[in-house]
Amino acid sequence: MALKPTIYKFRIALTDINRDYYDSFNLTVAQHPSENEERMMARIVAFCLNAHQDLQFTKGLSSIEEPDIWLKTLDDQIELWIEAGEPDPERVKKATRLAKQVKIYSFNNKSDVWWKQNQSKLSALNVNIVRLDYQGIQAFSQMIARTLDLGIMLSGNTAYVSSDDKQCEISWETLQE
Repeated sequence: MALKPTIYKFRIALTDINRDYYDSFNLTVAQHPSENEERMMARIVAFCLNAHQDLQFTKGLSSIEEPDIWLKTLDDQIELWIEAGEPDPERVKKATRLAKQVKIYSFNNKSDVWWKQNQSKLSALNVNIVRLDYQGIQAFSQMIARTLDLGIMLSGNTAYVSSDDKQCEISWETLQE
């Protein structure tokens, strides 16, 4: 019998000072059985950094043909392809052929090694690469609950995250634009 995903509900009040964008989202996020909590929370951060009323989570790890998050046009063209983690350069190359814009949000403690090994291959591609602070992602994953109300403020290169009883900061750096 196959393992089923764990479903989480996030209510997010987003304040993005960088883009002058303010919105609230009710997100239902499925955590794949092979996905750790840090990766799921990195997907939430990536969603917030690119928030748009039509941005959607995909089947993610359940479908190798889809990114973690995407934005599609009304005629089903992929406007934005977002990956969380450290994807293979060939997957990134394929994504650049399918989408107008590709973004990668690297987040784990192997991120530096992945970047050093793949920088030359990725630099030839039209892709934005951001490294999220792993300690911040770990702190964010400690806030997890099946239903969670969050306030997230994006300012500069930092996300300030708060729930009823916890808070954390997640910083990031742009590796490639």
